[in-house]
Amino acid sequence: MSLYSICLKPTLDPSDVNNYRPVSLLSFLSKTLERAVLGQLSCSLSQNDLLDPNQSGFKTGHSTETALLCVTEALRTAKANSLSSALILLDLSAAFDTVNHQILLSTLSELGISGAAHAWIASYLTGRSYQVAWREAVSAPRALTTGVPQGSVLGPLLFSLYTKSLGSVISSHGLSYHCYADDTQLIFSFPPSDNQVANRISACLADISVWMTDHHLKLNLGKTELLFLPGKDCPFHDLAITVDNSLVSSSQSAKNLGVILDNTLSFSTNIKAVTRSCRFMLYNIRRVRPCLTQEAAQVLIQALVISRLDYCNSLLAGLPACAIKPLQLIQNAAARLVFNLPKFSHVTPLLRSLHWLPVEARIRYKTMVLAYGAVRGTAPPYLQALIRPYTQTRALRSSTSGLLASLPLRKHSSRSAQSKLFAALAPQWWNNLPHDARTAESITTFRRHLKPHLFKEYLG
Repeated sequence: MSLYSICLKPTLDPSDVNNYRPVSLLSFLSKTLERAVLGQLSCSLSQNDLLDPNQSGFKTGHSTETALLCVTEALRTAKANSLSSALILLDLSAAFDTVNHQILLSTLSELGISGAAHAWIASYLTGRSYQVAWREAVSAPRALTTGVPQGSVLGPLLFSLYTKSLGSVISSHGLSYHCYADDTQLIFSFPPSDNQVANRISACLADISVWMTDHHLKLNLGKTELLFLPGKDCPFHDLAITVDNSLVSSSQSAKNLGVILDNTLSFSTNIKAVTRSCRFMLYNIRRVRPCLTQEAAQVLIQALVISRLDYCNSLLAGLPACAIKPLQLIQNAAARLVFNLPKFSHVTPLLRSLHWLPVEARIRYKTMVLAYGAVRGTAPPYLQALIRPYTQTRALRSSTSGLLASLPLRKHSSRSAQSKLFAALAPQWWNNLPHDARTAESITTFRRHLKPHLFKEYLG
């Protein structure tokens, strides 16, 4: 095993040693073996329902997008019911590096992993060493007594098992949570008149801090972020909590799993950031465009620009067209650059030629793909719980057409907030799909029917 020290983000200070993390460079054979073990271990844990349903990291059918969709759905549901919410994004210091091997192995035993499997994992964790190389000098080897290898195949799963008991600590305070690997998000919704919110959140974070200490992890309160989202007709106010003599104040926005969430869930700050990033990419590609063929330019733009437009775009479902217009302008500029055409060239024929759906249609496409997974049982359980099949009182032919039940408008709920819910939009859009799409037996067949349907609707 080799170790490289790399800067996590290019914007961080390279002179600060805390901005560097060791990443394991493992051999091909080692990763192949780990993947085999991961498959067997994950299968056993899933069959015995031992995985935390609120952990989305590195699980089949789960992603950062499904995790964020779960969180934003909870926040939007609270807002629709005139409740305010607090979103707390926990930050751990070097989480993977401080995992205690004995506690992890004990946790695995409690989950029923024993015998040869337990011994293999113990051997995998222990007996590692590291050296530091600087220019031509190499330090003496030192033993690694803690941590799971960053960059390994098994590391994320082992870490999620290590932190599984944290969920019960959070739930005991009446807060809900969702995790993606070592990123933990706490959600607390409450009536605007509740004046004990800060105390309850502080008590929860204090117990989390104790749990972290007991498990040799460190909660970095300096980087922990708090977002206050007011309910309907509730004024903005500062929400601040104090834990271990550290003050955590609410902010207007916070970056979560690569997406900037704001306290109104308008995603305006995130759209501006994506637009700025894409413009920078287009500027650089435009400089080398004369050296590229059309095919090469298309591949490059799809990889560096269109992928940014598509990342977690299902979160934008239900936003007005004016909100996502900046993203559409980026796609228009990207299409013109592929064909090396001037700024005001008509873009619709270009999108047809490239087989690119417009931004609004891409949002709808992603939402429908997630809905298909929820209908077929391949999506995370927390998404499956948001939709239900339509049932009729009498057995008719149309009862087998794969329709979904519409979300009823709750009394005293905000129609505007509810209209942006996945639970409301997914059935509405799903029921407008062709019968062949709704009843498709595979995701490949579903996509094959979905894209032409959206092309016809948006591009004629």
